[in-house]
Amino acid sequence: MMTEKERLAAVFKGGTPDRPPCICPGGMMNMITTELMEKAGTLWPMAHTKAKLMADLAAASYDLRCFENYGLPFCMTVEVEAMGAEVDLGSLEREPHVVKYAIDSAEQWPQLRPLDFSRGRVRVVLDAIKLLKARNDAVPIIGNLTGPVSAASSLMEPTVYYKQLRRNKGPAKELTDFVTEELLKFGLEQIEAGVDFIAISDPSASGEILGPALFDEFARPALTRIIEGLKERRPDLGVILHICGKMRTVFKSLSQVPAEVLSFDAVVSLAKAKESFPGRLIMGNVSTFALELSTPEKVAALTRHCLKWADVVSPACGMGVGSPLKNVQSILDAVKSGEAGKAPEAE
Repeated sequence: MMTEKERLAAVFKGGTPDRPPCICPGGMMNMITTELMEKAGTLWPMAHTKAKLMADLAAASYDLRCFENYGLPFCMTVEVEAMGAEVDLGSLEREPHVVKYAIDSAEQWPQLRPLDFSRGRVRVVLDAIKLLKARNDAVPIIGNLTGPVSAASSLMEPTVYYKQLRRNKGPAKELTDFVTEELLKFGLEQIEAGVDFIAISDPSASGEILGPALFDEFARPALTRIIEGLKERRPDLGVILHICGKMRTVFKSLSQVPAEVLSFDAVVSLAKAKESFPGRLIMGNVSTFALELSTPEKVAALTRHCLKWADVVSPACGMGVGSPLKNVQSILDAVKSGEAGKAPEAE
């Protein structure tokens, strides 16, 4: 029987695993729930700020039979806080979130701070990766980066940023380029700390928000720059790219982004994604609404349906912190049972 790391690596390398991996990468695709925290005795918001607590909580998701990986951090605010945004670390029931933007317009991008890896939560993440690496090398560690469009639109008012992508392209590109390079630096630091894979989540780069032209002009080159830069450092690094929302309008451009695994949320048909990206690995996409609001039986049925197309099974997006642990565990249970099935009828 393969270890969890061997299984996931086999998928990335085009091999034949004993069964599909079942993962939740972390970052935007948060896998932490209130019930999980309470059982682990490791709670938000403190676990966002202490390396040992972050490592312990990431490990708890694996130890309590939720997913077959360690994934961290647990939010999308680490990088933008280090660049100058003010962040509320949330509570037991709420993830960290930006409460004050760092700049008011793209022209102000030179006011942003370069990432300082000697302090703050970027340092916490890197130290937590090292702790996990020493804990169990058979479990894959997935590091996470916020996507460049999502990071840029968290450093300033998003609607202003989107308008400037159209009307003020020079400064908007300079801002996006700065953010892209800082994210790449953070990814390289994560590689040095010991991650086995990296996931990039860019929900604000969806086809619904950007449309084909802006995706091709801003999102595609920025994502490509990060991925190619990571692979220059470590050619065998596996990269997952997750983008939320409806994506069919940007499938052509997305196909040029060199991530091995493409992840979609529940509004995207995995069958259509598999058809549209021949030869690419597809990840997803068990409904997070069902995870939080439905039953283990319904979640298991959705998982079995995903198994018909998914190379890697995962939640469709970040899980709600109120998701019952038994619902979360039913994904892995269904994957281990190994039988694909038809989609359950809508409730």
